[in-house]
Order: sequence, then C-alpha cells, then structure tokens
Amino acid sequence: MKLKITVLFIAFISTLSIAQTKTGTINSDYIINIMPEAKIVIKKTQEYGTKLDSSFSIKMKEFQDKVADYKEKEKEMGDLMKKTVLKELSGLEQNINQYQANGKKLMQLKQNELMRPLYKKLSDAIKVVVKENGYTHILTVAGNEFAYVDEKYDITKLVMAKLGVKEPEVKE
Repeated sequence: MKLKITVLFIAFISTLSIAQTKTGTINSDYIINIMPEAKIVIKKTQEYGTKLDSSFSIKMKEFQDKVADYKEKEKEMGDLMKKTVLKELSGLEQNINQYQANGKKLMQLKQNELMRPLYKKLSDAIKVVVKENGYTHILTVAGNEFAYVDEKYDITKLVMAKLGVKEPEVKE
C-alpha cells in the first residue's frame, strides 16, 4: 500500500514539474493612456466637470451674495433675525459642501463609465495575445514594484500592436 502511494506521489510531483508556466508582464496604464479613445474620455470628462462647476458656481455666488447682504444689514438686524439668517447661511454652506462632495463622486463615476469600454478592449486584446503566445500568467507592472522583470516577457508592445496603438515618439 505504501509503495502504491509513493509511486502515485512521485508521478504527481513529476507531472507538476513537467507542467511549465509562462508568466508575462504588461503596463496596462501606459497602453490606456496612449489609446486614441483616452483623449475622447478626457474631453468628455472635462465637459462633464465644466457642467458641474457651472452649477457649483451659481450656488456659490448665491451664498456669497447672501453673506454680503447679511454683513451689510447686520447692524440693523435684531438678535432673532441675525440667528435666523446665520442659520440659513449655515444650511447653505452645508449644502454647498455636500454638493461639492457629490460632484467629486459624480466625476469619478462618469470617468469610470467612460473608461469601462477602454478597459474591456484592452482586456480582450490581452486575452488574444496570451492565447497566441501561450502565457499562463500576466502581471501588471503599473503600481507594483518587482525586483526584476525580464523585458522579453513583457507583452505591452504585443497588446499595443493588437489594438493598433502606436507608441508616441519621444521628442528631445
């Protein structure tokens, strides 16, 4: 019985040692940033941000006008009126802060929505390159710090070619 288990164990280990893995790397952020569609995403995101900024500017202007009006009429107001106006101004300020926080979240959501098709396109190209070249693992180099990565296993340029994206020329 021990002999059978030993033989099976040795066969299993030898099978594992025969199975080779091929690991590659990719700089996906670099590819995304040079894709022509990225410029469109940036433009659309900026346009959306401009719309949000204009609404914010209107709210801010109203708040500043009310503060200026309060400062101008403060000496003529009674204590109850001052408290009422200050409470209103405090509420407006909270609304502005909330609007600003929501604006940041909306900008992030809009950017994610616009970037989703680019990441899908990149992912599909990576899958094709991986299958064509027999890779078993792909690691992204952006944001990770590897002690050493052999550039011959970097598929960044293969994926760029699959996407039809050209590397920008370096101007000296």
